[in-house]
Amino acid sequence: MAELRSAVSRLRRQLAAHPAEFRDRSIAEEELAALAALAAADDPEIPRLRRSLLLVAGAIGSVSALGPGVRELREAVDLLGPSPRG
Repeated sequence: MAELRSAVSRLRRQLAAHPAEFRDRSIAEEELAALAALAAADDPEIPRLRRSLLLVAGAIGSVSALGPGVRELREAVDLLGPSPRG
């Protein structure tokens, strides 16, 4: 959970410091806030974490400067449980 909290915090700071506005920025900010709340829970819902991760990636995936932060977030979510396949 510490990795997830750290990754969410880092990406939130990077997004706040990013000067460019883009269409889905508010979605990314909302989902990062949701991820922060889930990371603070004792037993977060893994499916909800994955859904928020997908929304964040979709919202800011085209902003290359934020790509490493999104990758770190994905890796932190993956530590909490296996990715569903199929």
